[in-house]
Amino acid sequence: MASWSGTTRRRALTGAVAAVGAGALAAPRAEAAGRVAFPAGRPILIRRATVVTVDRGVLPDTDVLVEGERIKAIGRGLTAPATVIEAGGGLLIPGFVDTHRHMWQTSLRGVGADWTLGDYMQWMITKWGPLFRPEDIYAANHLGMVEAVNDGVTTVTDWSHGLRTPEHAEAAVDALFSVPGRARFAYGNTFATDLGWVTDGRVDRVLRERFTGRPDQLVTMQLALEANDTEDGRAALRFARDRDLAVTSHAGVFGFSGDEQIRFLYEFGALSPSVTLVHAGSLSDGSYRRIAGKGAFLSIASESELSAGQGYPPTAKARAFGIPLSLSMDTVIWWSGDMFSAMRSTLSADRGLAHLRAHEAGHTVAHNALRAADVLQYATLGGARALGLDSLIGSVTVGKRADLVLLRTDTAAMTPVHNPAGHLVFQAGRGDVDTVLVNGRVLKHRGELTGPDLPRARRLAEDSFAYLRSRIPNADWEAAMNPPR
Repeated sequence: MASWSGTTRRRALTGAVAAVGAGALAAPRAEAAGRVAFPAGRPILIRRATVVTVDRGVLPDTDVLVEGERIKAIGRGLTAPATVIEAGGGLLIPGFVDTHRHMWQTSLRGVGADWTLGDYMQWMITKWGPLFRPEDIYAANHLGMVEAVNDGVTTVTDWSHGLRTPEHAEAAVDALFSVPGRARFAYGNTFATDLGWVTDGRVDRVLRERFTGRPDQLVTMQLALEANDTEDGRAALRFARDRDLAVTSHAGVFGFSGDEQIRFLYEFGALSPSVTLVHAGSLSDGSYRRIAGKGAFLSIASESELSAGQGYPPTAKARAFGIPLSLSMDTVIWWSGDMFSAMRSTLSADRGLAHLRAHEAGHTVAHNALRAADVLQYATLGGARALGLDSLIGSVTVGKRADLVLLRTDTAAMTPVHNPAGHLVFQAGRGDVDTVLVNGRVLKHRGELTGPDLPRARRLAEDSFAYLRSRIPNADWEAAMNPPR
């Protein structure tokens, strides 16, 4: 049975990282008849796509040439000795960037469909989280990475706050490196009584042994923590600043954190463009003003906020105060990992609130303020900016890394396409993702994964769930699956 072993995995990983650095990744295996092979080192020409650049509008009937890790050229009638992908008018977009996903919970997918935030804290954090072994963290993160690539999420932030021990952290990092997608490892530990774990040496060891400090490494690192005005909170923030580590925090969560947290971060000098605040739906105008003034980002997880009760998705407030936005999915223990759904729910929540407020005032909304193209930007370039990676990814731009997603447009739901941004937000779904490239490597083509090993990922997750379920009393399981109304 396949399993996680820190020592074995670390040795294998060393070779894999060296291969990536040398540009020597093996080409995906050509399997069934008709499967296109993508030899390592050979350019890729995506021909006759509808290119939704995000930063420069829509380019119909356009070719995109990928050489190595980068987008080499964009234009019509491009020629090159390359492996050709015939797009046939398909929608080519930059890969999605998810800035907040608790991937360590993937093996418990869907359990909390009817939960509130209180239910989540009771079951996932208080009772079940401490049951996770390092191999359970690995299995969940590995499947989460495979899912992300399959769904066109080419960069995902692993908001990894289930790391009770250094061994749990090692397993989480190993899993992120095991799939050649792009990831941000956000090191956290919600089980610790304080933030002393940040400065006790474990974070420094992971940072030193596993990360180069280069933003173009496929997996990069930051901290995930809730810092308040305490000695350990101040020490953790100084630690991050001294090591140039970005920080992400849950903020503005009703009943848990509010204006006092933002005031502390502001007065301590810890709000900056390297800080991403998740949810932030229960804050005063003063807090939004402070966040905007320091250039910090928000991560909106609208599926989460609309169901769990952290606070209403604050997209309108963010626009009013000029706060940059990104999107996220939070956790699949509750909701989907579907960034198409994230765009739809974000747009619908914003417009729904605007209509409600207008009706309460006795009038109607003449024109929608938030547009489909805006939420598409939040889901791609907005996320790249929040992670400090917008010089590398987030738009279809010459010179950027080729993190690209091609959606088919030959199905009933995808025909015809008149408004590409609107179509992507309201019509498209994960099942329309035909081809995915990360860093110039094809990881999915013709609707099938060509790199990640889905059967292995499923097997590891199923074995992990079997163990976890064996440790959860039947009464607890039934109570969690059927919370009171």
